[in-house]
Amino acid sequence: MSENESKKMTLNALSGKILDAFTGSDALVSAAVVALGFLVATALIAVIGRNPGGMYEAILQVISGISRNRSNVWGFNPRYIGEWLVSSIPLILCGLSMAFAVRTGLFNIGAEGQYIAGLTAAQLIGVFFPPIPVLHWVMAVLGAIAAGALWGGIVGFFRAKFRVSEVVATIMMNYIAFYLHRIITLRIPGSNTYRTPEFSHTAVLASPFLASLTNGSRLNYSLWLTLAAVVLYWVIMGKTRLGYSLRATGLNRDAAFYGGINVNANVTAAMAIAGAFAGLAGASVSLGVFSYGRVLAGFDNYGFDGIAVALVGNSTALGTALAGLLFGMLKSAQPLMQNRQIPREITAIIMGLIVVFISLRAGVRLLIEWQMKEKARRTSAHQSQAHDTQTQDTAHNARTGEGA
Repeated sequence: MSENESKKMTLNALSGKILDAFTGSDALVSAAVVALGFLVATALIAVIGRNPGGMYEAILQVISGISRNRSNVWGFNPRYIGEWLVSSIPLILCGLSMAFAVRTGLFNIGAEGQYIAGLTAAQLIGVFFPPIPVLHWVMAVLGAIAAGALWGGIVGFFRAKFRVSEVVATIMMNYIAFYLHRIITLRIPGSNTYRTPEFSHTAVLASPFLASLTNGSRLNYSLWLTLAAVVLYWVIMGKTRLGYSLRATGLNRDAAFYGGINVNANVTAAMAIAGAFAGLAGASVSLGVFSYGRVLAGFDNYGFDGIAVALVGNSTALGTALAGLLFGMLKSAQPLMQNRQIPREITAIIMGLIVVFISLRAGVRLLIEWQMKEKARRTSAHQSQAHDTQTQDTAHNARTGEGA
């Protein structure tokens, strides 16, 4: 074998190992596509004649609070960190909603509707419940969770009982939730086309400690609720019998059914729990960010963004939380990028590219499987040829020996 052929085989083997390592690890794939998304965005910014460093400076300002003013003096303002977390909280919760359904073999397009159901319930309780300290906001949060769970559970019931596609059903339920929200909220006494009357101070999730810690940001108690939701997701999916049965249902419903698992009940429960996470997201926005109820003019899109968050996070608790922080960072960095003459739409391009690249993972895996099959076929053909050659040599030697 020549030296060039040996180098080529070594390079092919090395590239194959690298490709196998990346496609075999979902975490590495996610990290790679995020890096690729930023790389393409950097090239786009350079093409339009802007300085890509401004994008990274804006991101640094969001995640660290460190920035420089027009006099080129560096300073620290933790408010940016607080606002980053505020933007990330509903994304993480809606991402958990989508991820929970995915792990059970469902596709929850309806997190937006479940978010609106939770937001509406939280606003109603915030306006009408007696202003009892602590109990008021606790009841509002629980009401939002229950409303989201109910909205998701309806879809789960129809999916389990009548085999109605959860994709179609959840899309329709999004619009039903939106228009019901407007009808109900506009009938609250004192409401106008934009907002409701102010909530009592006992209803809001404002945290003076977190606000002072982050220099007056809107960071609130929903931070702790989100952390609890991430831990709860991890515990349910990885440490409980319910989680095992849900994952088994997601992997193979027929096998789960013959294994004694109540598949219909699991489908309904999965969609209800997924809706509960989205409902909590509605409470975190309505009670944590605002002091009054809103009359939505359109979708907030947290539920739809949660689909991308779950995809990037590989539907795991930690991965979804990190993906939510990433997308929240990009949303928080939009106005800062605009101040640096970088189009704010560049963040939407980055998020879109990340989703597209991560969707290509299945295609890459198919390519690897094809390469492995081809390699196995060539190896088998080579071994067969070598065996035939050895047989012919043996027969030839035997005939030569007889002639002698």
